[in-house]
Amino acid sequence: MCLIMEADDHDGCVLVAPQNFSMVENGIYRSSFPKPEHFGFLTALNLRSIIYLCPEPYPEEILKFYEANNIRLFQFAIESQKVRLSAPVIKAFIGSFPSHADPPTPIPEDTVMAALRVLVDVRNHPILIHCKAGKHRTGCLVGCLRKVQNWCWSSVLEEYQKYAGSKCRQRDMKCIETFDTVSLRQCLLSIMYRYLGYGPNRKRLLYGEENVQTPKPQATNV
Repeated sequence: MCLIMEADDHDGCVLVAPQNFSMVENGIYRSSFPKPEHFGFLTALNLRSIIYLCPEPYPEEILKFYEANNIRLFQFAIESQKVRLSAPVIKAFIGSFPSHADPPTPIPEDTVMAALRVLVDVRNHPILIHCKAGKHRTGCLVGCLRKVQNWCWSSVLEEYQKYAGSKCRQRDMKCIETFDTVSLRQCLLSIMYRYLGYGPNRKRLLYGEENVQTPKPQATNV
């Protein structure tokens, strides 16, 4: 994906987005792992935070870019696991896996919950969610968010499959299906969009420490 910006904004330069980039909601984006060639595009998004869903360390060059642009990095180490579902199984999926399939190692629900708490906190917006390819772990987190938003199950799966394609994974779909939204909804009552409207007139909340000194973008591990 490329965007050509007006001269007044970015001197007419071409901004290249990471693969699988998309807007999830106003102020929430998703993509694959950003690279240096995406710096101009990320700057145009005016990001405040990044949610990174992989256990591997972040490249130093990109960390320096985040520091220079006051972007806060939150890291949630979710291991990758390549266990896929065939198209017929996906179509027939109703809430249980076929008996012939080996059960995947589940994604820790407390990790998903911690990432969602960061995601729905408007003080962190605009925010970008990414893993490596922007398909599975990112799709899992977005799917859990959709459950909180009361999306129907078929729509949640359709969005997940849009990015995962033929490489849908059992544990992602199981994590989304079994995610308990009750505790997060209680959290939402106190933080989600309580202070903000939508669009360009929305306020930007500050963390207390930002009034004194902006911290370096070291990953916040959970």
